[in-house]
Amino acid sequence: MPLKDKVLAVLEENKGKSVSGSEIAESVGMTRSAVWKAVNRLREDGYVICAGTNKGYCLSEESDFLSEQSIIPHLHTKELGRKIDVFKTIDSTNNFAKSLAQLGAPNGTTVISEIQTQGKGRSGKSFYSPFGMGLYMSVVLRPELSVEHSLLITSCAAVAVAEAIENVAGLNCKIKWVNDIYSGRKKLCGILTEASINVEQGGLEYAIVGIGVNVRNPSFPKDIADIATSVKIESGKDISRSRLAAEILNCLEKRMDTITDKSFLSEYRSRSNVIGKRISVTQNDITEDMDCTGIDEAGRLLVRLDSGEEKALTSGTIRLVEE
Repeated sequence: MPLKDKVLAVLEENKGKSVSGSEIAESVGMTRSAVWKAVNRLREDGYVICAGTNKGYCLSEESDFLSEQSIIPHLHTKELGRKIDVFKTIDSTNNFAKSLAQLGAPNGTTVISEIQTQGKGRSGKSFYSPFGMGLYMSVVLRPELSVEHSLLITSCAAVAVAEAIENVAGLNCKIKWVNDIYSGRKKLCGILTEASINVEQGGLEYAIVGIGVNVRNPSFPKDIADIATSVKIESGKDISRSRLAAEILNCLEKRMDTITDKSFLSEYRSRSNVIGKRISVTQNDITEDMDCTGIDEAGRLLVRLDSGEEKALTSGTIRLVEE
């Protein structure tokens, strides 16, 4: 690990507290002069680090740069997030995570970026990913699952992300089938899962779970201003993106253990913002209004058409009719 990162790790562990140069030097095995140089390089990167005579160095609690060093102290996982790659800019965290998975990256490998130039949403849409405003992360998962159970990964991840946002920001989060997290009537987060199936073994080889959370955005472009919101807008708080990233990984690891017994589905249903509502469903460029009656054990959306016919949907774009 570069000396600069070692110093950053110590400062992140003591965020908001002063640590003397000699303490840092001893803990990372370098001279005080080297610590001073490393601190200056971190300041050049944008970190706010205060220093004073006989006070040492203090990383400001307002600092919200994403790094492995800032996330690790909040992790309680065995595997998820134990290998993290953090970028300042990337085309898509899902694309990079997929390339790592194809090269054999282990379960839990996580890719995070401060900005995505080609963030991926559902149906080929882009995900708005401005610098420093959101949390854009993708996780490589390698659970031993059948194809049937692997179809529940997105729903399971949605529960984990909703729980994590509530734990960190105190927001009451709902889920719009199948992969959007809502606060009130606006979208707070999107989830995109891409999977590779092992044809010979008939099971999942790996899955990439991409998660994009609007965290610090004060506003949005006109084309999405009516449908998008952020943790900042909804709560008035500037929460730590690093803590949120860690909490998502903590909750996701716990929830992934419940996929085969499907116990997470009760929480998924209780957080649904469409069950019992009149919805509009678009499939293959055809839009039709219908009633949502529930979500079954396969994660399918149960609906009743005006003709009385009942269906179980596995895909489609939906919205509440009164929206």
